[in-house]
Amino acid sequence: MKIIDRYILTSYLKIFFSFFFILMFIFIIQIIWVFIDDLAGKEVDFEIIFKFLLFYSPKLLPLVIPLTVLLASIMTFGNLSEQYELAAIKSSGISLFRSMRSLLVVNIILCIGMFFIANSLIPYAEFKSYNLRKNLAKLKPALAITEGVFSDINNMNIKVERKYGPDNNLLEDIIIHQNNFNSRNTLVIKAESGELRSQDSSEILQLVLNNGKRYEEIESRSPNNKQVSPHTLVSFEKHVMNIDLREFNKVDFDDEKFSNTYRMQNISQLNFSIDSLSKNLVFRYNNFAKNFYARTGISNFGRNVRTDNSFKDSVLYTNYNSHLKDFPRNKQLDVLNESLNLTNSHVQVLLNQKDNFFIKEKIVNLHKSNLYDKYALGFASLILFFVGAPLGAIIRKGGIGLPMVVSLILFLSYHFIGTFSRNAAEDGSIDALIGSIIPNAIMLPLGLYLIYRASSDKSIFNFDKISYPFRLFLKKISSIKFRLKK
Repeated sequence: MKIIDRYILTSYLKIFFSFFFILMFIFIIQIIWVFIDDLAGKEVDFEIIFKFLLFYSPKLLPLVIPLTVLLASIMTFGNLSEQYELAAIKSSGISLFRSMRSLLVVNIILCIGMFFIANSLIPYAEFKSYNLRKNLAKLKPALAITEGVFSDINNMNIKVERKYGPDNNLLEDIIIHQNNFNSRNTLVIKAESGELRSQDSSEILQLVLNNGKRYEEIESRSPNNKQVSPHTLVSFEKHVMNIDLREFNKVDFDDEKFSNTYRMQNISQLNFSIDSLSKNLVFRYNNFAKNFYARTGISNFGRNVRTDNSFKDSVLYTNYNSHLKDFPRNKQLDVLNESLNLTNSHVQVLLNQKDNFFIKEKIVNLHKSNLYDKYALGFASLILFFVGAPLGAIIRKGGIGLPMVVSLILFLSYHFIGTFSRNAAEDGSIDALIGSIIPNAIMLPLGLYLIYRASSDKSIFNFDKISYPFRLFLKKISSIKFRLKK
């Protein structure tokens, strides 16, 4: 390795590792802030908290690595340009692209490493962190209840709109679904407010409900009883429920039974899941189409109907426009109402099934986006290096001032474009492959353009050339006004 390559590489790596650890520390602090409700007040060991942060850290690499590469490349070549070292390198016959050779090799190795991280390390970290969060939620059910969503506690699903109080033990607008031994939801309770009460020495958590109603279906003992099941509806001012915490107190942090989310899968597993889900979705499409077509009764219009009993041969009935006139006037309104009700019923079935299919399509798109993101992440660091290195040579400014601002603007643009394109891919607005490559497809031409401008010792834009037509136009207007004054 030549001295100049070693010098540039050393400068780059110093900045790279410095900002990598700084950014990782900042994002880890942000993780603690986001998941403070899952960690605080549960009396967990420092070892468990350390494991949680350790397992979550690899998922930060898709954000930290590209930003670090962009920042390090801009600052490295900005420092070289500011100290006129890059000008000395060019004067010795070494082009800008040739000076980038050692860093190019490093970033290619980094891209390969990021691909393996996205394919192996990040799914494993997702698997470990997800299961650890599930186990942490079992330590204190009071903290396991999340606002606005149903939370599982034993055989109950509890949803509250608001938690407040010194220990978040006061609840508002509570809905409880309780399953029986057959895992059927036969008991529903709704209350205006409630309170969670527990004692350190007790394994019973009391849920005190105020001003609500309790609805319960009573299952018939006879399995052949097809009558409507009896039920009870009770209004109450105060109702106390006891929740057994013995299962919650037996928390095994090594229990890892959740392993089926798309973020936990590598490329081969994602390909298998996508194939299975796509075939299942196509089967559901075809099955629903056949059933819906049969329910509409359209096939009945194709049958042969005799228009006259005296005819020996059947004639296809085609007199649809005047079909209503064949009925008496008192029956016509009944026919119209029945037709309208059937049409509305079919429309409602289509709307409900549309939402169902949308969810299933979104699940498939999430798997596809996660698959293509693994490849896109591998190229992100290299492409952002192509943007940062020539940009640093053009702005000719080192330090953490202007390069930091430019890096953040470019990376936020890259990140937001990626977020919007992936969201569009998830709901099916664009193809999942396009949604994953759009950020790289935008940044790559920009990087090539910047390399061309920096190699030619030109600024990013030739403002003189752009403003020349406007200056010429203003000059003509001024000359015309001068002649008119004369």
